[in-house]
Amino acid sequence: MERKINGKIKFTTFNIIIIGFIIVIIAGTILLMLPLSSRTRTVTPFLDALFTATSATCVTGLVLHDTATYWSAFGQFVILMLIQTGGMGVVTLSICITRLSGRKIGLIQRSTMQESIAAPTVGGIVRMTSFIIKGIILFEVAGSVIMMPVFIKDFGILKGLWYSVFHSVSAFCNAGFDLMGRPGNGYASLTGYSSNVIINITIIMLILIGGIGFTTWNDIVTNKNALKKYRLQTKIILVTTLVLVVIPALYYYFGEFESGRWGNMSEKDKILASLFQTVTPRTAGFNTVDLTKISEAGITIMILLMLVGGAPGSTAGGMKLTTLAILFTNMITVFKRKGDIECYGRRIEDSVVKSAATLIMMYASLCIGGAVIISIAEKLPMLDCIFETASAVATVGLTLGITPGLGIVSKIVLIILMYIGRVGGLTLIFATVSESVKKGSKYPKEKVTVG
Repeated sequence: MERKINGKIKFTTFNIIIIGFIIVIIAGTILLMLPLSSRTRTVTPFLDALFTATSATCVTGLVLHDTATYWSAFGQFVILMLIQTGGMGVVTLSICITRLSGRKIGLIQRSTMQESIAAPTVGGIVRMTSFIIKGIILFEVAGSVIMMPVFIKDFGILKGLWYSVFHSVSAFCNAGFDLMGRPGNGYASLTGYSSNVIINITIIMLILIGGIGFTTWNDIVTNKNALKKYRLQTKIILVTTLVLVVIPALYYYFGEFESGRWGNMSEKDKILASLFQTVTPRTAGFNTVDLTKISEAGITIMILLMLVGGAPGSTAGGMKLTTLAILFTNMITVFKRKGDIECYGRRIEDSVVKSAATLIMMYASLCIGGAVIISIAEKLPMLDCIFETASAVATVGLTLGITPGLGIVSKIVLIILMYIGRVGGLTLIFATVSESVKKGSKYPKEKVTVG
C-alpha cells in the first residue's frame, strides 16, 4: 500500500513490482494491436492483444492465435521482448538500464530488487543484478547455439537462427511460446521434435536452469561442490526439483507411454517424452506429445506439477517448490509430534509455514474458482477447465486446446490469473495492505480440533 510522506505518495516495493508489470503489459498490448504486428496487416482486437501481451509478459504461453501463423516478424519480436522482460523481471531490467546510464541505484530500488528475485538480503544486490544478466545471456546464447544446427537444417539459415534464439529465450524464461505452427496445423508446439534428442534435452535443461532461481545459481557458483555450505533454500530447491523430476517421469514412462494409444514408441522416445512432459509443466508450456491423448491420471499429475511450479525468484511461476517442501516438512513434524519444524539442521520459522499455507490455499482457490466460472460460461468439462486455469495461474501455458475458443468472460478470467501468477499472490496482498500492524490486546485462546 502506498504511503504519504510530506504530502507525497511513496510507493512500496510491492507497488513498484505490480505497477511495473502493468506498464509493460499495456505497452505490449498497444504494439500488438498495430497492423504491423499481424501477418494480415489488420488491427488485432484489444482483448486478443491484451491476452497475448499478458501471456508473454507473465511468461505463460497460453495463446488465442498461433504465434507462427498469426503474428508477423515484428509481432513475434514484440512477443519475444515481452517474454525476455517478464522472465528477467521488470525490476532487474530497470536496474540494468540505470547502471548502464551511469546513475546511482537508491535504497528503494535495491529493496525492490531484493523482493523481485527473493534475495536473502539487500547487501550485494547490485552485484547480484550483474550476475543475473550475465547468466541469462550465457544460458540463452548457449541454448541458441546448441539448437541452431537442427533449426538451420530444417528452416534455412535466417529462419533457423531466429527459431533458435526465440525458442531458447522462451524455454529459459519458462514461457512456452513456439513458432512451429503451420497453416492448417497451428498450435503444434514441439510435437514435430518428439524424437530429437538435441532439442528435447536442450529445452529441458533451459527450463530447469531458468526455474531453479537466480539466488540458487549464485549459491552454486559461489560454493561449487561444497554442498554443506549451501543455503537451506538452495538445498530444498535442488532436492525438491530432483524428486519432482524423477517420480512423475517414472509414472509417465511406465503408466502412460506404455499404453497402446501411443502406438509403438521406441524406448528412446518414451524416455524423452516422459522427461519432457514431467519438466514442462513446471512451468514452461511446451509439449512434444498430443496432450488430449493423455489419461485423466496423467492430466491430474500435470495439474499438480503446474501448481507447484519452480523456485522463488526464478523465471518460473506456481506456488513454488519451497512452499510444497515446507508444508511437507511441517506434516512430518506434526506426525512426529515435534514442536519445531526442522530441515537440514535448521529451524524454520512458523511465519514461513503460515505463508506457505496461505499460498497453497490461494492458488487452489484461484484455480478452482476460475475453472468453475469458465465451466459455467463455456459449458466445458470441469477437469479441462481446471487444467487451463492451473496453467494460467501457474504461468505454464499448456492447454488442452480450449483456450483459443473461449469467450470474453473466460479470457478475462485467464488474463487475471496469469497476472496474479506472475507478480505473486503474496506480492499483491502486501501491496494492498498497510505495512503497519497495530498490536493491541489479544483475544483469549480457545482450542479448535482439526482432522
